[in-house]
Amino acid sequence: MQAIEVLIIEDDVRVADVHRRFLEKIEGFHVIACANTGEEAIDWLMSFSPQLILLDVFLPDILGIDLIDKIQEMRPSSNIILITAATEAHIVQVAYRKNVTDYILKPFTFEQLKESIGKFRMKHSILQNNEKFTQDKIQQLWPKAPSKEKIELSPLLPKGIDPTTMNHVISHLNIIENGTTAEELGKNIGVSRSTARRYLEFLVTQKQAHTELTYGTVGRPERRYFITQ
Repeated sequence: MQAIEVLIIEDDVRVADVHRRFLEKIEGFHVIACANTGEEAIDWLMSFSPQLILLDVFLPDILGIDLIDKIQEMRPSSNIILITAATEAHIVQVAYRKNVTDYILKPFTFEQLKESIGKFRMKHSILQNNEKFTQDKIQQLWPKAPSKEKIELSPLLPKGIDPTTMNHVISHLNIIENGTTAEELGKNIGVSRSTARRYLEFLVTQKQAHTELTYGTVGRPERRYFITQ
């Protein structure tokens, strides 16, 4: 199988090299170039059509989310994974509206990148199909969020996990785009922080939610919970 070509767009040379070395550990991917500015990225895109682009938001000459329009105009078949420290709501919202494949916050681990790359590769492989798609294959491309019924009908809820409260937790996770901490969830649905954490951790064990560590300017990193798509 032909290797998937990747273009890295990252202004920090050291970080770009980390991306490249991470990808070298994953079979089936080939980094064709590293661009440190939006202008350099455009130059590469004039000559190559990478299947995957790892894109930073803060570039010296343009915001990555503004560069997305040009990328999609030049290479509409290229998929974009944003790898950035940007947590501003409007940036995440714009990235979502522009159909970015994934959004990874810095600092990240090799396992996080590997998981994201794995999801991309799975969908990329499915889309190479030239025959009619089955419902199963379509569902893998557009997975449904966990439904309320999935929780309500489960006979295996452990002691201390109330179906009604769980439905509130699921509903809240489904409507937010940048995850939640246990403290934020508790305030939003009217339960204590420890109770919110218990429900969130239960969803993690059921693989219906996953966590990421986010780093602010001061204090400890936050553990944020996201619905698993």
